[in-house]
Amino acid sequence: MSIKDENTSTNSIFDIRKQKLDRLHKKGINPYPHNYKRTHNNSEAVALLDSLESQKTPSDSGEVTIAGRLMNIRNMGKVTFVDLQDLSGRIQVLLRKNLLSEQYDLIDDIDIGDWIGVTGDVIRTRRGEPSVEANNIVILCKSLRPLPEKWHGLTDTELRFRHRHLDLISNDSARQIAITRPRIISSMRRFLDGNGFIEVETPVLVPIAAGAMAKPFVTHHNQLHRDLYMRIATELYLKRLIVGGLEKVYEIGRVFRNEGVDLNHNPEFTMLECYEALSDYNDMMKMVENMMAHIAKEVLNTTEIQINGSDIDLNEPWPRLNLREQLIEHANVDFIECTDLKSLKARMDELKLDSSQQTGWSGLLDKLISDTVEPNLIRPSFLVDYPIEMSPLAKKCRSDERMVERFEGFISGMEICNSFTELNDPVDQRSRFENQEAMRASSGENNENEFDRLDEDFLIAIEQGMPPTAGLGMGIDRLTMILLNETSIREVILFPQLRPNQ
Repeated sequence: MSIKDENTSTNSIFDIRKQKLDRLHKKGINPYPHNYKRTHNNSEAVALLDSLESQKTPSDSGEVTIAGRLMNIRNMGKVTFVDLQDLSGRIQVLLRKNLLSEQYDLIDDIDIGDWIGVTGDVIRTRRGEPSVEANNIVILCKSLRPLPEKWHGLTDTELRFRHRHLDLISNDSARQIAITRPRIISSMRRFLDGNGFIEVETPVLVPIAAGAMAKPFVTHHNQLHRDLYMRIATELYLKRLIVGGLEKVYEIGRVFRNEGVDLNHNPEFTMLECYEALSDYNDMMKMVENMMAHIAKEVLNTTEIQINGSDIDLNEPWPRLNLREQLIEHANVDFIECTDLKSLKARMDELKLDSSQQTGWSGLLDKLISDTVEPNLIRPSFLVDYPIEMSPLAKKCRSDERMVERFEGFISGMEICNSFTELNDPVDQRSRFENQEAMRASSGENNENEFDRLDEDFLIAIEQGMPPTAGLGMGIDRLTMILLNETSIREVILFPQLRPNQ
């Protein structure tokens, strides 16, 4: 069927349903009532039936009032079977002419996609199907447009994401993801709250897009007559709270980066950032291990998950893998020896890796890590100790000042978290920010986002004293992908950014 034919068909169905709507109004029926009081959802109705059947002397208290969307209609003359779907699942409803009397004629004016309310007894049919035998029905919402593809669900991935409401109606998997993601966040909150962290909120509109190396979205505040940026990180505000004496803080919120869209990236994403005074990155590694196991156990009832065909136990200790050693093993590159842009680029060319999009040494090394090391990190692992050039906000390693105490956590080859022993030396921090600004100035407009930005208010704050602190950033979207074995970030974000319709 062509798009034109499909639109014609939809318009025809719309007209027919509109006629049914008009008939309901003429009968004095309001097809859009203000509310409806149900006693059970569908799964509770099934549970009630199971409970009644288990009793030696069944009681007569099997009447329920349920509500949901019609997903199937099978008319047998004097009896009609319909499937009713709510958030908890589906249940069959029996509409009998002898029980409903004049209400049975409403069947002529209802369609798949309508919302109805039903009162009746829970029964089990001769085929063993849990059902509700209706003695009263109410139309709760008349649907004027048909559900997609004969109500078997959208198959075009792009259409699913553009019309998420239809995807949720017809796709059990999409509905389960939508239900489970908030449970993951709630479990994370319980873990952090239980460990003494305080949840806070920091600005989304900021005067300086600092705290990460990313291109920001720009907006303008009319009253203040100034440009502002959508935050690319919450880091610098949270560390100012550490300076203020809030020793354990966290925020779960949206972060915005004006960058590409792919299976692992969306321009707006949800991030946990947390900071703990008197701790270092070793403490954060332990916390990540414990938190991941806690969330999996609480949400999935197991720490053993499968990702892309690999069995993974989140309860096992995560190996600490030295970044320099991993690069030597997988790429035969020692970044201590390739300290300049030219030599690192030449080595990448030998490996036939595309280096055209990076103009800075840090960007090239990050690309090298992504292409050669990360794909091998299938089981939960920490890459530790990064070169200082890649991490202007991290504290130097105690054993080698060319490195910083930083780790990134990986599962199934995907980064899910990033952590530092935070730099709290104000002199060193100012020097590094100034160096970042100098490199940005010399890099050109197209490459300026490879460097962090100097935030004077943050520098003033840590000049007033920030205790030893460890920080952590964790992507909620990627965490959800891992726990639910999804390969695309668009599956776990209800409304991902999409390219315009052509």
